Amino acid sequence: MAQLPLVVGISGASGVIYGVEALKVLQGLGQPCHLILSEAGARNLAIETQYSVDEVKAMATRVHEISDVGAAVASGSFLHRGMLVAPCTIKTLSAIANSFNYNLLIRAADVTLKERRPLVLMVRETPLHKGHLELMSRAADNGAVILPPVPAFYHRPQSIQDLIHQSIGKALDLLGVEHNLFQRWGEH
Repeated sequence: MAQLPLVVGISGASGVIYGVEALKVLQGLGQPCHLILSEAGARNLAIETQYSVDEVKAMATRVHEISDVGAAVASGSFLHRGMLVAPCTIKTLSAIANSFNYNLLIRAADVTLKERRPLVLMVRETPLHKGHLELMSRAADNGAVILPPVPAFYHRPQSIQDLIHQSIGKALDLLGVEHNLFQRWGEH
């Protein structure tokens, strides 16, 4: 049986490098990926990274247009091992928490939850007000895992990429993907 794909959504929060690095790592591991890139995510690629939209799309096994709500990933019958939204804007979080399926990224996340598959949301906002926290709570109550990319330092990072990989590694752990992105506690 072929390996089930992961779905990766990149929304328009600062920190699109988390989604890009996740795709690079998954490609290197031979893990099939379906990518959904928002318009704001594409815009932030140009602002925050050296990657073009085409380069990022080439890292995925399959790319779906955000407006294509009839794509395979919009259906519960499409088997996949889970979904990562990296980064996840508050707007995207709000839509997921409220099942407001206005685009494919949100619909795919909603389907992931209804099918009881892992959904990891790398929410990128700070500071947080009570409304943000309530949205996170609602999404978690529906089955999402809220994983803000908060850096850890026990692995003694030497670069920004080390910090990014530690956060991506935590997300991949939750999605059942084996990796070697950071030194785990007790491996010193």
